[in-house]
Amino acid sequence: MKLSTKIIIALIAGGITGLFINIFAPGIFPQLDQFIFTPLGKIFLNLINMLVVPIVFFSITLGTAGLGDPKKLGRIGIKTISFFLLTTSIAIIIGLSIAAIFQPGNVGEFDITNVEYESKEAPPVSDTLLNIIPTNPVKAFAEGNMLQIIAFSVFVGFALTMLGSKTKGILNLIEQGNDLMMYLVNLVMKFAPYGTFGLIVSAVGSQGLDAIKAMGLYMIVVVLALIVHAILTYGTSVAVFAKKSPLWFFKGFAPAMGVAFSTSSSNATLPISMSTAQKNLKVPESISSFVQPLGATINMDGTAIMQGVATIFIAQVFNVDLTFTQIITVVLTAVLASVGTAGVPGVGLIMLAMVLNSVNLPVEGIALIIGIDRLLDMTRTAVNITGDAACAVIVAETEEKREGLKAN
Repeated sequence: MKLSTKIIIALIAGGITGLFINIFAPGIFPQLDQFIFTPLGKIFLNLINMLVVPIVFFSITLGTAGLGDPKKLGRIGIKTISFFLLTTSIAIIIGLSIAAIFQPGNVGEFDITNVEYESKEAPPVSDTLLNIIPTNPVKAFAEGNMLQIIAFSVFVGFALTMLGSKTKGILNLIEQGNDLMMYLVNLVMKFAPYGTFGLIVSAVGSQGLDAIKAMGLYMIVVVLALIVHAILTYGTSVAVFAKKSPLWFFKGFAPAMGVAFSTSSSNATLPISMSTAQKNLKVPESISSFVQPLGATINMDGTAIMQGVATIFIAQVFNVDLTFTQIITVVLTAVLASVGTAGVPGVGLIMLAMVLNSVNLPVEGIALIIGIDRLLDMTRTAVNITGDAACAVIVAETEEKREGLKAN
């Protein structure tokens, strides 16, 4: 049986098991979760998190060195960042539009008298951009600061290219380190179905059926917007710019999407998403190694959709009519926040607080959706990494055509 099939079975079985226990034996769920499901998920998460930092360093260093020409690196960087900013804008527009049609905040009654939420303050965009270059690379590695690790790796890869044969030994060592990490990724993936099962049971079982029912339409609207964005935006982009079948793309990338769904972390899924893109989608390692780690840090289309739906939902619950100017403000704030809060823990809710503040909506409204955010975080993470892979496929295809035209 293929790994992707095993992961899908684990997802379905985990969801059914979580709901079954929650409905028929809620009293024993905490014990089962503590001693069985959480440990299964935690072991899997720890295994893949263990590989994230080294694989980002090795892969981006090799990717930069493999690209060789600094102009090519700059061109790929511009394409990648442009794609992410454009799709993030489209994502939040889709979220706002579908929420406006279904109006989830006008269905049912919500108690807003005692809602409280203390939002964390995001750093200014200027600070985020200035802090991309690490003053202490060792500290960046220890803290897992992805933007700084990416920047340092690009510098190392560029230096290896410029020094050529002088650093051939170091380049060989980094290539061997990358091979070692990829071997460990394949080894860890054998445990993926069990880890996925544990994570899903824990997530579904802990939410409670009452919470899911109360926020049912809001959840449906978010998931619908995510599906629409994945099919229309990513599917169309792959078909138009890469001249590839969207069905081929989604089928090939399905194993990574399944893992992202269970882990709710783009960074944690990074080793698997890169391996899947390189093997199944035939993305060259040099491009995959640059585009996907960068996307895992700054590409937040799924989060942007959640912000769009949540903004309309909270506005409806508090009986606030948003003007067209405020809607435009929401779109611009969300796109800028996706870059400005890159790498910040709890980024989704921080970004949502920034968006709500920008149009004077009560941040306390976040308390209404936070209870079921764990389940939705799973779906939007799967969309986020799919966008990274779509970008990698498109960049790879456009670069291949460019090289082909150059050769002719």
